Parts: sequence; C-alpha cells; structure tokens
Amino acid sequence: MAPRAVYIDENGAVMGRTAYLKSLEPLPPGASGHLTIVNYRLTRVGDTALVIHRDDEREDFHGLQLHADYLMSETWQRMKGVWRLAMVHVYVVAVDPPAIQLPDAALEAYVGTYAAGNDLTYVIRREGDHLLAGRPGGPMNSLLAEAPDVLFTQGQPRVRRLFQRDADGRVTGFIDRREGEDIVWRKTSAQ
Repeated sequence: MAPRAVYIDENGAVMGRTAYLKSLEPLPPGASGHLTIVNYRLTRVGDTALVIHRDDEREDFHGLQLHADYLMSETWQRMKGVWRLAMVHVYVVAVDPPAIQLPDAALEAYVGTYAAGNDLTYVIRREGDHLLAGRPGGPMNSLLAEAPDVLFTQGQPRVRRLFQRDADGRVTGFIDRREGEDIVWRKTSAQ
C-alpha cells in the first residue's frame, strides 16, 4: 500500500493505511470463509491503474452458510517503479429480500392513492394476487411484501415502505424509507 493510501470499507468507514492494516485480523472462532474475484477489469493510464472487480464472499458462520457480493474499486500508482495501492472503495451489492405472499384481504388494505405533498402522489392497485404501484402516468411496478406492512419494489433493495395503521387497523399511509431518510405518505383515498 502507498504510505498515504485510503481504504473505504463496506460500512463507509474511511481509514488511512495504518488504521486499515491495524483492522486486519483473523475471523473469530466458528467462522471461516473466502473471497473469489468473479469479474476483474483494469484500465491503465500512464502510471495509474484503475481496477474494478466483483467479489463473491462465502462464509461458514457456526455452520450457517452466508453469502455476499462486493463491488470493489481500486486505484494503483506506480511510484519509483513499484506499483502501490493508493485507494480502495468497497461497496456491498444490495439484493432484494425474500418476498412473502400476503392473503387477498391484506393486499386490498394497501390499495389507494397516497400523497406526500401537494403535487406528489403515489398509487397502489391490485391485480389478482399482487400489487402494482407507481406515480400517476408513470410505470407501475410490482410491490412485494417482505413482512406484513413492510413492502418493497423489486430491484430497489435499498428502499422499504413501512405502512402505518390507525387504532382500527386501517392503513393510513406509509413511510418511504431509503438509507434512513423518510418521506411520509398519507392515504388520501381507497381505489
């Protein structure tokens, strides 16, 4: 590593060379695993090399099999004839959670129009055994359930819709949560 190298881990921690090297330690007892580089691309520009690779992590955690995919970017620099790692950025490739099937009556409770502002609306409608949702006039996407009242759109694993209910159990709106930031939607009408 270059003396002033920077490492950004999958949790967003930014470490200099010394802190990064100090953070390296073996997996605890009961855990083992390995990384496999499944895709590797290098672009060289003079004495700088830009690397992007996808890594497949497999871990045995006390007999449980865990899996994660990472997208890594690295910057290498040739200094005095020696290639040194100058920067690493690790990104966890997010995946959709498993979806569950909700009963018909549960699906019907979500159907309606929601508003988050004077000119911001969102529509949920039912088609057979599933929900479709989107902005009026825009594309409608499947809305899937991770758990009762926790819904998501396929292909958008960073976003959850947390539905709220009144004392009688009727859906009154939802919180659109992305990276801990919330937009509150209120139900304005049932369809």
